[in-house]
Amino acid sequence: MRSVKCLKALTAVSQTPIVHAAMSNDEQLGKGLRQLEAKIDDLIGVCRRLKEENDTLRGSRDSLLEEKSKLAEKNRMARTRLETIVTRLKALDKHQ
Repeated sequence: MRSVKCLKALTAVSQTPIVHAAMSNDEQLGKGLRQLEAKIDDLIGVCRRLKEENDTLRGSRDSLLEEKSKLAEKNRMARTRLETIVTRLKALDKHQ
């Protein structure tokens, strides 16, 4: 059984070069170049999409950082006001 699998594999491999041998070197080179060009075009498309996504993410990050800064400032102001109210309440409680 194992030898049959090996024989099939060898047969498949031995037949492959015959098909390619029918093509001239120029045809093989042209086909290889077209395949390479297609892969490069795909990579260029991926790079463009990643750059757009990166730009979008950076914009989102900048907006979130700005929002975070504003919220931190509001939190600081609220804490200061609350501390002032607590101080006043303590002062009122001491006078009564």
